[in-house]
Amino acid sequence: MSQTSNERLRDYLAQLPPQSQALLMREFERAIERGEDTTVATFVLEMLRKIVRGTDEEVRPRTEDPARLVFRPLEPFLVDGSLPMRPGQIRRASLLPVWQWLVRDGAPEQVRALETALSRGPETGTNSDIEVAVRKLQLAAADAIVKIATPTRGDDLRRSLARVGPPNVIEDMLPIGSVLQAREAIDTLNSRLPSFLRVFAESQLASVSDALNVPSLQTPQLLPFALSMVLQRLTAPWQIIRLAIRMAASDDEVRVAATPFGVAVTIALHDLSGLAATLRADIKRGHFENVAENLKILHDGARGLRTELDLRNDSTWGRQLTSIRADISNALQSEIDSVPGRVRRLLRQRADKDIPAGAQLDTGEVEETAALIDFVAVCRTYASELAINEVTLRTYSDLQHYVEQSTESLVQSLRASTGKGRAYRQMQVAAAIRFCEVLFGHDYASLMNRAAENALTGERKPSRAG
Repeated sequence: MSQTSNERLRDYLAQLPPQSQALLMREFERAIERGEDTTVATFVLEMLRKIVRGTDEEVRPRTEDPARLVFRPLEPFLVDGSLPMRPGQIRRASLLPVWQWLVRDGAPEQVRALETALSRGPETGTNSDIEVAVRKLQLAAADAIVKIATPTRGDDLRRSLARVGPPNVIEDMLPIGSVLQAREAIDTLNSRLPSFLRVFAESQLASVSDALNVPSLQTPQLLPFALSMVLQRLTAPWQIIRLAIRMAASDDEVRVAATPFGVAVTIALHDLSGLAATLRADIKRGHFENVAENLKILHDGARGLRTELDLRNDSTWGRQLTSIRADISNALQSEIDSVPGRVRRLLRQRADKDIPAGAQLDTGEVEETAALIDFVAVCRTYASELAINEVTLRTYSDLQHYVEQSTESLVQSLRASTGKGRAYRQMQVAAAIRFCEVLFGHDYASLMNRAAENALTGERKPSRAG
């Protein structure tokens, strides 16, 4: 591949959700171990590893790392950071202390057996030997975790758990053991699920339900992980609730919650809440690149939950959804309210005597304000469902009126301006035209740009577009 192709591939892989990156890594690792498409698989895999680890340093192949081999079934479910966890997720930070405990106390004999198989290398060892040792260690780890993590009474248990790690790690132990124990069932589910579920309609619901109809996958511990695998393939993740509705044969939340699949609604609400927190953080930092996409996901998810589930306002799920919508509304409204003031400060007319020598507009601030105007326009599309309809429509209308009037006024003042204020007014006109482009489109902005050029040369201003 050329350097340009490499960069395009890296950019594409980097924009994938973490779950999709983990899934790709897992599949390419398996392809390498089977000897299939090793050249392309190795290339893409190494690029994915660098993206996930945030470094371009050479890394040791995962197949040489016993911990990674043992914990590979957990990859699709690992999450980074300190955000609240939901069912079907495991903290990546928990893997190291659990592995250290396995080496030390949990399954030391099986760990040594795997290390021995790996140490033989390709000359004397085989992939089948390694796979057998990996599976034995996974099963031994699951048994040891169940023994130590099953709730019992006594100081001995507390001392044993304290040797593993802090409470967060203890919380992850049973999920880790459950996934390792059921590796074959999870692998089978992975092979039966479509790669992408663009429209989660009846035919897809039926096929996914059949794939999930395995007793080992429907335990309280494992079902959230099976549902997480389905969710990772959904174009619209909130549609995971349709499985719960189908299994309950009802959209009544009481009947849905009474089935094991009710956890799908909990998962959907948690993910919407996490996305709302990401949206708030992006807005606070002034990062608007992903706001439109996140707003659409939040809008569709909130609407889908409200229309496809019969939620009660005073129920746990109903209160959660109300809280999510309120959080989004508060975050958006605060930012929306600030936009007109920023625009007025940049476009406010001043007398020549009030413009200091060398005065300039910050181009970064102009672009940031243009992004905020576009942000208001995006919010207008989703305003009704996100409870910001009134403030968004009012603000957008005010911005259109003010920017239109200010642009024409600034062009006129540019015609008459001389001396030290002329350069500053040119910058204001450029900023106003930039805002016009966002609010009214390229054609109107081009018209006002020609009017500004004519004002600078003293020619007659062209007639205004209707």
